[in-house]
Amino acid sequence: MSKMTKEERELYESDVKAKSDWNAGIRYAEKKAKKEGKLEGKLEGKLEEKLEIARNLKSKAIAFEIIAETTGLSIDEIEKL
Repeated sequence: MSKMTKEERELYESDVKAKSDWNAGIRYAEKKAKKEGKLEGKLEGKLEEKLEIARNLKSKAIAFEIIAETTGLSIDEIEKL
């Protein structure tokens, strides 16, 4: 590197910075995707829990209106269970 001209050194440093920036962007995207995946998983789990509760209440002949109030599901969703 000591034998590089000023222009070659600037070009080299620019390339190194570009690669570093690109890697940082990739790491950021990976973290964001992981976080979004965890959130999506939690939401899916909560929905599955609501559906399970609704199925149990429906099997006990609880009124659909009460199941809807309890779970936050629509009556249409409950009827389809």
